[in-house]
Amino acid sequence: MGRDPMTQTPTAPAGLKATGPWRTTKWVVLALVIIAAVSTLSTYLTAPRPGGRMDPTATSPDGALALVSLLRDRGVDVIEARSLADVERDARPDTLLVIAETFFLVDDDGLRRLADLPGDRLLVEPVSRTREALAPEIGVADETSFGGEPDCDLRAATRAGETQLGTATTYEATGDVEVTSCYGGAVVRYAEDGRTVTVVGTADFMTNSGLTKQGNAALAMNLAGSRERVIWYTPTLIEGESDATASIMDLIPDRVNWIVLQLCLVVLLVALWRGRRVGPLVAEDLPVVVRASETVEGRGRLYRSRRSRDRAADALRTGALHRMLPRLGLAATAAPPAVAAAVAARIGGDPNTHGHMLFGPPPATDAELVTLARQLDDIERQVSQS
Repeated sequence: MGRDPMTQTPTAPAGLKATGPWRTTKWVVLALVIIAAVSTLSTYLTAPRPGGRMDPTATSPDGALALVSLLRDRGVDVIEARSLADVERDARPDTLLVIAETFFLVDDDGLRRLADLPGDRLLVEPVSRTREALAPEIGVADETSFGGEPDCDLRAATRAGETQLGTATTYEATGDVEVTSCYGGAVVRYAEDGRTVTVVGTADFMTNSGLTKQGNAALAMNLAGSRERVIWYTPTLIEGESDATASIMDLIPDRVNWIVLQLCLVVLLVALWRGRRVGPLVAEDLPVVVRASETVEGRGRLYRSRRSRDRAADALRTGALHRMLPRLGLAATAAPPAVAAAVAARIGGDPNTHGHMLFGPPPATDAELVTLARQLDDIERQVSQS
């Protein structure tokens, strides 16, 4: 017995898919999830890694991650030692021990332990106690070097050629050993007891920001990559102490991260759901648009019409100090002599001259005001690039 064709349930043709608002929403949600995942991964991979001066893991301008990465790409095995025990465990006659001076390398017993270790040494900006314990044949000279031509027969320096070391302490021989001196004494080396000891008077050319300057990367890699195995020791704690500090993220349980991620996804979906009910955006013209350049020009003309050179100079100096103090590591309440000394230490020059430019009397003429503005701009540019 056949069925009545009029009573059969109609079916959709083969290959026809359902369409509707959900299909569009599904692709929008998928695109947003992909964008969020890519953004999170990019932020994690490119996030700055803070650290002290010559820290092998720091991406800050004073860090040394760039040099360590170049050495590893060259095939050098760089071991990041965080304690004396790590150094003693990995030290061998065929290793190079790189010691970057920090405020935490102050223990006399620790210096004696380092002096007893085998292998070559590379001392970076050593203080007198470190130099006397690990490079006793070297003393500080009276002059200062800024780089230039090596003027020596040390292969690591001659291959690098001309460099820009910045302000570097210079050294001279105090014992009977033969010392090779390069760059006016900023880089010295001697051999004793089967090991090579190298002392450099500045770390600027080895940092992330200094490697890009002329010849600096070659010199840094030649000095630090003289052995196939390097122990990099930059102490961040006084030996015997432990890092008891913990951030708020260390105190949060691991499962909380997944809960927060789920809540963010829920908020995103709710926002998408509610956003569909909002009408299109309506553009509305503002009453007036004033360009920033016109505001600056107007204020400058007002100062000039009233001959307020003192207020204009004060505004220029205040703005320059506001931008430079964080780069100098000073607070906004720092005294003028301290600021002038910090600027001189960073870019060189006479502190009194910098203090006169930053805190001196107001200019007497418009030409002096223009000259002051150029001088302040030059100081700020040198501080930001140093």
